[in-house]
Amino acid sequence: MIDNNNGEEYIGRLKPLAIMMVLVIAILIARVGYLQIYDGEHYASLADGNRIRIIPSMAPRGTFYDRNGQLLVTNRPGFTVSLLPLTEPISPEVVARISKLLNVPIEEIQQKISVHSGFDPIRIRIDVTQDIVSIIEEQKDLYPGVVIEVQPIRNYQLKQEGAHTFGYVSEISDAELEKKKDEGYKSGDIIGKFGLERIYDKEIRGENGGEQVEVDVAGKPVQILGKKEPKPGYDLILTIDKDLQETAEKAVDDMLSSLGCHAAAAVVLNPQTGEVLALVSRPAFDPNLFAHGISTKDWNAINNNPYHPMDNKAITGEYPPGSTFKIVTGTAALNSGKVAPDELIFDSGTHWLVPKGNAGGEALGWLDFYTALSHSDNVYFYEMGNRLGVDLLESYARMFGLGQVTGIDLPYESPGLADWKEYKREVYEDDFYLSEVMDAAIGQGFNLVTPLQAAMVMGEIAANGKRFKPHLVRQIVTQDKEVIKDFQPELLSELQVEPWVIELVQSGLHDVTVNGTAARNFAGFPYDIAGKTGTAENSQGTDHGWFVGYGPFDNPTISVAVIVENGSFGAVSAVPIGRVIMEKAFELMIQRGEMAAPQPAQ
Repeated sequence: MIDNNNGEEYIGRLKPLAIMMVLVIAILIARVGYLQIYDGEHYASLADGNRIRIIPSMAPRGTFYDRNGQLLVTNRPGFTVSLLPLTEPISPEVVARISKLLNVPIEEIQQKISVHSGFDPIRIRIDVTQDIVSIIEEQKDLYPGVVIEVQPIRNYQLKQEGAHTFGYVSEISDAELEKKKDEGYKSGDIIGKFGLERIYDKEIRGENGGEQVEVDVAGKPVQILGKKEPKPGYDLILTIDKDLQETAEKAVDDMLSSLGCHAAAAVVLNPQTGEVLALVSRPAFDPNLFAHGISTKDWNAINNNPYHPMDNKAITGEYPPGSTFKIVTGTAALNSGKVAPDELIFDSGTHWLVPKGNAGGEALGWLDFYTALSHSDNVYFYEMGNRLGVDLLESYARMFGLGQVTGIDLPYESPGLADWKEYKREVYEDDFYLSEVMDAAIGQGFNLVTPLQAAMVMGEIAANGKRFKPHLVRQIVTQDKEVIKDFQPELLSELQVEPWVIELVQSGLHDVTVNGTAARNFAGFPYDIAGKTGTAENSQGTDHGWFVGYGPFDNPTISVAVIVENGSFGAVSAVPIGRVIMEKAFELMIQRGEMAAPQPAQ
């Protein structure tokens, strides 16, 4: 028989538990309702996130064309091996297998994995061969999480030719990503590292696309839910003339081979517009090596070359201009009234104040300005330096644009050196001596210019004193050739000199190729041109050879500068290159109806 008092006590104890259970159930029901009704959409999207992945596809970079529509830089399809950890991290065993297959260090793969975030593929090797693709596709069970992407690979059709102009692309580094992450760049992106590829990267890199893919619990794709096609980058129509570029490259290579030299540079531009028609730097490199991931062997071959193939010597090489600088000195002396055009100065072989003479020890006797420039007489121009002084000589050098970058659309341009007096005070804590002013007047001493600057100086004389900004891109266009940006000639400055001064300098430079230091090289040349030879003293070895020129003389459309490192006299090394370049340039202009053919001599 149950004790009623004990039963009531037992029921009393259960009531609180029952109430608690009812409250818990009510709370759970309310929570479920809240999650399903009020916040259901949010959690549905999270669930979708567990089964939906966005797999990006890379946009092809813009194509480069020369001024006449010829292809220079394009894209080709290539296979890239990537890791795509959809549901779980890539196992150490798979990392080891892929490392061995691709010959990529495990540490390098692990480093890429460690900095990876999101669902983008982790690209391990670009542009692999078909046999690698076959192994991965046929042995998928051994390579879970490893995918083959078909990507556009940069194709530099001319290989080494034009390499310093076009530049190269490669995978973005961690340091670059840190700087560019706010601009939409991501880990694994291919970006321009050098040349035009670097300067115009934003315009030509395009917009990546991708696929929205549903995957199962194992991470295998089930179906494609959506797709966004990648948008190609804009194309560049360059000022470069492919045919002239190839001729200039061959002329430089042939001369280097015949002389046993290793480095040179050449620049060809239109002095009336600033358009660069050809740009050569030797030694060079093949930018295709970087496009698909340069090997250690190839990188060491480039990096250990003592003549520095990665340097664009046309815009970064700083050399004494030698006698080509007499163009500046002569202009300064005439315009400032320090010498009259017909004043005769006697060359006895050495200057009467400082025992400095001509390179070959010759004495040319009485000389006026015209003859002195034509025959590149040192003693005459030593006297011009004596009369001008360093301050006036420096000011005219800067008027010509020396000592500062030209602003060409390429990276790493050097400014040269025109503030010689200040430089000597800073470095040597000493003033300028008369002998140093004389050296500066003939382009020696502290005087430094780049080949591009030398071409610009000659171009200013050709264009009657006008200096236009040099540029390599004519237009930025869409694939349908809709013009996004059109680059017009940009006048930077104009020489503040009398017109008769420029005309006299022009006449003297014309006589250089007829009766002067370049006459033998241009004997029988069918075109009327102007030019100036130069030999730059080199304390490290054989002197450098210079040539600058422009033509046609009456209507100049090209200005040329050539330097051959350790080439000795410019007439021996640089002038023959200049002649080949100018002859080809005029030949092309005649073929395209841009100038009339020369008339045979009567």
